[in-house]
Amino acid sequence: MPKLVLVVDDDPVQRRVLEEAIKRLGYETKAAPGGVEALALLEGPEHAEIALVLLDLVMPGVDGMDVLRRLAQSAAAPPIIVQTANGSIDTAIAAMRAGAVDFVVKPTSPERLEVSIKSALKIEALQGELARLNRKANGTLSFSDLISRGEAMRRVIALGHRAAASNIPVLIEGESGVGKELIARAIQGESERRRRPFITVNCGAIPANLVESILFGHEKGSFTGAVDKRIGKFQEADGGTLFLDEIGELPLEAQVKLLRALQTGEIDPVGAKRPVEVDFRLISATNCDMIKLVKDGKLREDLYYRLNVFPLWVPPLRDRLEDVPELALHFLARFAAEEGRRVNAIAAEALELLTRYSWPGNVRQLENAVFRAVVLADGPELTVAEFPQIAAQVEGFQTAIPAAPAAVDRRPVITGPVMLGAENSVPRTLEVASAGGKGALGIPAISDNGEIRSLDAMEADMIRLALGRYRGHMTEVAKRLGIGRSTLYRKMREFGLEERVN
Repeated sequence: MPKLVLVVDDDPVQRRVLEEAIKRLGYETKAAPGGVEALALLEGPEHAEIALVLLDLVMPGVDGMDVLRRLAQSAAAPPIIVQTANGSIDTAIAAMRAGAVDFVVKPTSPERLEVSIKSALKIEALQGELARLNRKANGTLSFSDLISRGEAMRRVIALGHRAAASNIPVLIEGESGVGKELIARAIQGESERRRRPFITVNCGAIPANLVESILFGHEKGSFTGAVDKRIGKFQEADGGTLFLDEIGELPLEAQVKLLRALQTGEIDPVGAKRPVEVDFRLISATNCDMIKLVKDGKLREDLYYRLNVFPLWVPPLRDRLEDVPELALHFLARFAAEEGRRVNAIAAEALELLTRYSWPGNVRQLENAVFRAVVLADGPELTVAEFPQIAAQVEGFQTAIPAAPAAVDRRPVITGPVMLGAENSVPRTLEVASAGGKGALGIPAISDNGEIRSLDAMEADMIRLALGRYRGHMTEVAKRLGIGRSTLYRKMREFGLEERVN
């Protein structure tokens, strides 16, 4: 979905010109004839849809500076580019101090406008990502930080808000890569336990013999190798949230102790003389069918009912494809900054490709695809060519793969004895530039049908090449090949290469 740009200008002709120019750049537009109308849109229910504001400074009544000062008090205000016919330095400084991200002078060329809009959106994306990472680190990530535009995720977020208002155990279900951990962090970030520990445990990655020690801790000397006392994950999460990912992988022995911890709020560290009280909020996640695990005896039924108090299903990305463009642009801004690449846009055709793919690996696959595309990109915009694996699986899209360099066929002139063998000639060779700038002969590793050639075939070609290059002087040939004369004669017989006496 293209981003929406709000054009604020009291001149109707200038307003229409700017709208047309912005639409040609691939954005949607909305117009406001003055500051009052602009503030009504920016402070109303539709404010979240506005990605950027192009604001005229000189307007009757509420002018551009008034709008800037008013929006400076709002943390959710979009980036603002100001424009005016007065291009003085003082005006630019005043606007930037009031909160504008850029400054353009009327009349603005489409090229200058494009650069300014893309830069402003990129800065906004980076600032948003930085703020999101900070909130994730300090335990205040909220559902407003999640990127979702479709109806499929609105129910998830609505249920997440309800879960955050309570300490009820939550079971988040969904395929791998849909973002179950982010949902868990958002629940904690909007709960009364925000800013408290958020401890993540991947139950499938813990060795079976260390599960109890890692989860519940152990006392010094409680078993061989326990040289120190260890605090378990439950105690680390005391006062905060414990997130057990892939809960279905937890061994049955540990499930008993987990059930007791949920029932009594107490854990038994390995080797401890008495139980330890812990105050934690449990959120678990799985990509398995929990009912099937219970039927197969891999999950205790009583534990299942303790975990499945508040189930939350996160739909796969193929069921919310309307989120793909926003997610792709988010990942683009992040990876472009991390890799130091000047890539700031995704072509409309590439966005269409991404929204038509089914994404079996969900959000994680999309994230990796954009990462690879940023690394491959040669220009400032990602195109279909940067997504070759995706294009190959979506009907109607093709991407050109650069052809491999063609081999240079060089046959050296042989004036000495001619060897009997395949075609009685030196094999085709590739010319490779040497350090001195001269061509150097080499042996091709690929046959005419595209298959790797055998070592025997390449060794035979090497002997042919050496015989031709050193005009059949066997001592010199053996010396250059690094083998003895007897070995050279033996190999010639094995390969059917025998010297023909003229």
